[in-house]
Amino acid sequence: MSVSRLALHAQGPTFSRLIMGYWRLMEWQLSPAALLDLMKYHLDLGVTTIDHADIYGGYQCEEAFGHALRLEPSLRDRMEIVSKCGIALTAKPEHALNHYNTGKAHIIASAEDSLRKLATDHLDLLLIHRPDPLMDADEVADAFISLKQAGKVKHLGVSNFSARQFELLQSRLPFPLVTNQLEISPLNQSTTLDGTLDLCQQLRIKPMAWSCLGGGRLFDGQEYAPLRTELEQIRHEVGAQNIEQLVYAWVMMLPSQPLPLIGSGKRERIAAAVAAESIALTRQQWFRIRKAALGYDVP
Repeated sequence: MSVSRLALHAQGPTFSRLIMGYWRLMEWQLSPAALLDLMKYHLDLGVTTIDHADIYGGYQCEEAFGHALRLEPSLRDRMEIVSKCGIALTAKPEHALNHYNTGKAHIIASAEDSLRKLATDHLDLLLIHRPDPLMDADEVADAFISLKQAGKVKHLGVSNFSARQFELLQSRLPFPLVTNQLEISPLNQSTTLDGTLDLCQQLRIKPMAWSCLGGGRLFDGQEYAPLRTELEQIRHEVGAQNIEQLVYAWVMMLPSQPLPLIGSGKRERIAAAVAAESIALTRQQWFRIRKAALGYDVP
């Protein structure tokens, strides 16, 4: 069992179809040796793309990952590392409040800090984490061009950008933004109709999909009980192991071909996510999931 691979863009990197998300790494409470074993496990399943951000774990996740990677540096050649920047949190004492910072100096300093923490000499992909109302597109472009020319970052992209925000930044760059990492799930379907994923199709770029399971909200409370019931029915119809697999399959069925992030450090859940690639939903099953999540039918 191994996942397939997709090129994010004709001029972009090739990533594993599912991506290992490390934003909750500090919650897993793994020693460097145990984390190294987990890395080897998902790499062996073909999940070779790894998603980080400078702020994850209060600025601790990248460093914890780097400590583990230093135990076996040759593993770096088997993986593609993604990181993000542009958010400043009060976890650093110099930040009096949480805010965005997409200034050139901050982007470059953040990328260089990520390289040091992650124990690597380059990032395969760097993303601006969130749209910034004070973003100067020319300044961001200058930072991106500098990092790419220096060989510190191979490819650039964005996260949580609207179609128009994506187009603005792209207009300032001599090379393509290769992805937009977006929240995509039955619980959050806004990008399926607001033009964001349509732009991805138009430009032939593959988005990355975060929080496919709604940050765990799918499994809690009565609000999503109808969705869980429908997912359970379809699970029996297609022979899936669990309803998580159906959600990943639902996301991957979108024509822009999103690459879902796996947010769990549990091996059985990683393996189940990988197996989701083999699940084929019918169009009606896809819309049944949509309807159960939204609570209403198509117009």
